[in-house]
Amino acid sequence: MIRFGVIGTNWITDSMIEAALQVEGFQLTAVYSRTEEKAKEFADKYGIGHVFTDTEEMAASDVLDAVYIASPNSFHAKHSLTFLNQGKHVLCEKPIASNPEELEEMIQAATRNQVVLMEALKTTLLPTFKAIQENLHKIGQARRYDASYCKYSSRYDRYREGTVLNAFNPTFSNGSLMDLGVYCLYPLVVLFGEPKSVKANAVMLDSGVDGSGSLLLQYDDFEAVVTHSKIINAYRPSEIQGEEGTIIIDEISTPSKVMIRYRDGREEMLGQALEHPSMYYEVEEFIQLIQNGELESKVNSHKNSMITARIMVEARKQVGLLYPADQR
Repeated sequence: MIRFGVIGTNWITDSMIEAALQVEGFQLTAVYSRTEEKAKEFADKYGIGHVFTDTEEMAASDVLDAVYIASPNSFHAKHSLTFLNQGKHVLCEKPIASNPEELEEMIQAATRNQVVLMEALKTTLLPTFKAIQENLHKIGQARRYDASYCKYSSRYDRYREGTVLNAFNPTFSNGSLMDLGVYCLYPLVVLFGEPKSVKANAVMLDSGVDGSGSLLLQYDDFEAVVTHSKIINAYRPSEIQGEEGTIIIDEISTPSKVMIRYRDGREEMLGQALEHPSMYYEVEEFIQLIQNGELESKVNSHKNSMITARIMVEARKQVGLLYPADQR
């Protein structure tokens, strides 16, 4: 069994735990929250035996082998380094770091301490995404990757009323690109690698973060178009368009219905309905890496995380979005 601790007690942690409890080898033993009251409340909900309000103390304890980190983006590097340097494996929510410099420090710590560091980006580990990879050749020469993730934030109403919650506060290294755009970019990187150039636009909010935006990424023989937003909804699918056909993806963050439509009108369904909650597969991958003595995922690899981080920091520079984390 791999004994897990969790950092963060929000809805994403709930989703991860509900999925992870179905994964063989997962055992939940510890939780951290800034307040003891919240930590105990969360521990009672899941029968967690150990409660912490100090990350250093938690990282040094012998009650966990690995940690899932779902703190605000700006804390990802700090929290990860605390645990990596105590020899704990780290599964860190996307985006894994505020910038490439932070990520490089995290990778070095993981390598030095011979532990697993993996970005918890669920899309690329889903069976349906693997089906896309395996069938990509069927559409011939790819010419355009067109991905969209635009979802009106549950916290935007409060923002419009004048209250800036964490989701729209640049102190926490967030905004539309980091929170939602990453779901479009990471699959692109896994499928096609690093682009030759990036051009970015954004709709900036008064708080200093991007409410929505777009990226045009150039490769040798095709282009990628990415649109993202936390202030509007979009309902169109994402596509990988090739000379012989197009792969149509119902939802880029959690693809479940994927189809190839060929030039001659034929249609072919890819993949299948998920047998488990969508976060199951990232936890399964992470646990298998630990059990097999491997230090990084071949899919959510250090390299793929670094390329994605480089794309996002270049896009942010172009639209003038800098975080406090970038000044350090």
